[in-house]
Amino acid sequence: MIPYGKQSINQADIDSVIDVLKSDFLTQGPQVPLFEKTVADYCDAEFGVAVNSATSALHIACLSLGLGKGDWLWTSPNTFVASANCGLYCGAEVDFVDIDPQTYNLCASALEEKLKISKQENTLPKIVIAVHFAGQSCEMKRIHQLSQKYGFKIIEDASHAIGGAYLGQPVGGCIYSDITIFSFHPVKIITTCEGGMALTNDTKLARSMRFLRSHGITSTPDEMEVRPEQEIWNYQQIGLGFNYRMTDLHAALGVSQMQRLDNFVAKRHELQQRYHELLKDLPMNLPYQSADSYSALHLYPIQLKLDDIGKTQVQVYDQLKQQGLGVNLHYIPVHLQPSYQSMGFKYGDFPNAEFYFRKTISIPLFYGLSFDMQDQVVDTIKKVLR
Repeated sequence: MIPYGKQSINQADIDSVIDVLKSDFLTQGPQVPLFEKTVADYCDAEFGVAVNSATSALHIACLSLGLGKGDWLWTSPNTFVASANCGLYCGAEVDFVDIDPQTYNLCASALEEKLKISKQENTLPKIVIAVHFAGQSCEMKRIHQLSQKYGFKIIEDASHAIGGAYLGQPVGGCIYSDITIFSFHPVKIITTCEGGMALTNDTKLARSMRFLRSHGITSTPDEMEVRPEQEIWNYQQIGLGFNYRMTDLHAALGVSQMQRLDNFVAKRHELQQRYHELLKDLPMNLPYQSADSYSALHLYPIQLKLDDIGKTQVQVYDQLKQQGLGVNLHYIPVHLQPSYQSMGFKYGDFPNAEFYFRKTISIPLFYGLSFDMQDQVVDTIKKVLR
């Protein structure tokens, strides 16, 4: 089976984890701040806050921006459920903005139209989460301009996009957003096994997220309330937080993986170009890349021309699986999930996302995919489509 995505672990990665196992710190040691600085420096951001998953990062990002009951969070329906669930965790209402049919990202024009209506109805969002689907940045400059006009905060869900760039600047620099989120799940560009990070240029947001990831506790004297000198107060809980911390083991792996990030992305671009050439004559639409964006290429989704193929998407998907390809679906639109339909969302609400969902399959793309394996993928696709 050739999977759609897979981590790349070398001896340097293994040695970095073993070094931590032999050290005095397994959890909150020097590797976590080193990993935060490594990622922040790469992205030209001021602060990095490492946590145990991108989902946790989204949660504390929303809380730090003040999202709560009575507020609205908007995001793309073409994403993993965590991009929307983080709003529900905070007690907020969630809604979606349909996708651009070319990039499959949240559509800036659809966002503008929805904002005009919501302003009249007094239901403007407090936060918009722009998801950089498959590693390609959303139209962040335009989204940021809309935020200035309509007063919402922006989180970039860049779980797919570390190593990418937008308008010549690294994704994660928060030029057009308040906070950017990365994921380090094994199928992502780099991995810490499980893990995530929130980047920001705002000192207060960074401080808030650090409290929230660790029970709301601080040990910094300047942040603690004064207590009697005869009592030992070497830490204080100054608010309600969570146990979302990243361990030194995970961070060490992340530091090691960052050394190869540019190579990982460059190889994905090489594989993308081969796919473009090998698949160009088949009945499918290949992924579109905006000139404004240098994609990290987390995914390679093909949109099938089903009328030309004479098969359903399900038939193609099942037959590719039977032939040994670990294809996948990214994503079932969030608003069609049963828990969201119970909130009132329904088929037809976001037609571009639903059209994409019914015709698209993600095929294998990862650093360790050899050209021979890629040729096998293409030959299998040709066989199934015939």
